[in-house]
Amino acid sequence: MRLLMLSQADVSSLLDLDRLLDALEDGFRALSAGRVEVPARTAVSAENEGWLATMPGYGSGLGLGVKLVSVFPHNHELSAPSHQALIALFDPATGSPVAVMDGTRITAIRTAGAAAVSARHLSREDARVLAILGAGVQGHAHLEIMPRVRNFEEIRVASRTPDRARRLAALDPRAHALESFEDAVRGADVVALCTHSGEPVIRREWVAPGTHVTSVGFAPPSGELDRELAEAANLYVESRAAAFLPPPAGCMELAGMDPDRATELGELLLGTRPGRRSRQEVTVYKSMGHAVEDLAAASLVHREAVAKGAGSVVQL
Repeated sequence: MRLLMLSQADVSSLLDLDRLLDALEDGFRALSAGRVEVPARTAVSAENEGWLATMPGYGSGLGLGVKLVSVFPHNHELSAPSHQALIALFDPATGSPVAVMDGTRITAIRTAGAAAVSARHLSREDARVLAILGAGVQGHAHLEIMPRVRNFEEIRVASRTPDRARRLAALDPRAHALESFEDAVRGADVVALCTHSGEPVIRREWVAPGTHVTSVGFAPPSGELDRELAEAANLYVESRAAAFLPPPAGCMELAGMDPDRATELGELLLGTRPGRRSRQEVTVYKSMGHAVEDLAAASLVHREAVAKGAGSVVQL
């Protein structure tokens, strides 16, 4: 049995970000149309408050695969990523393994990519000010991909560690660091929450009318997104079936809310439920992470690898 192995360097070189955004949209449409089979993720706890989760999925045209992802929140103390992953793809017709690839890069950029998809379809077209809260892996990924969907003229970066905010801001000439989350949020058109905070880093009263807010962080006990903001805004998620499960399978900020309040991104893209309805409306996208995003990204990488002869083949 021949198996294609793709390193993080391979994945990074093969993953075109504009094509990724389109692939994610296709994945969200398939998910909301009922053409994807994805069970709830399962996880085991490990040392140092870490956990290991498995995320299998299948979608016609998207592929068959599974991601193994570890989340160890204290890894920053070891200069290691908090999220590390492997993705295995299988032939959907025979079940034969076809590829194993680094999933750490995919996890980071597909998470930010899904937030960017939400911004592409929910933020005002004239949005010019982006605020990024958090300067870790997701802060970097959002800075990389968010400007592909809107013509931002100013990018504000804030972090609980000001030096990290300054280092991230130095990567883009449009960006500058601010001392507080509130200063970054007030007056911004798009606000991207990218923290590991277990309590809200944003307040409803800071958010101007017409703002689009994205949140990808996951940390107990309360999460980074303000509950009042989530309840007041027009809310969007990847999957109602996943987002409103009890934590840790679902979003802690949404626990107890009526799932029907939320629109899936795929429903928005299919036109079965509405998107932004006025310039003054506040919209919020809350991410839990979904296997369809990994499938979309990994399948894109695999097709490019086969076309270009990239990676290494091992015989099992």
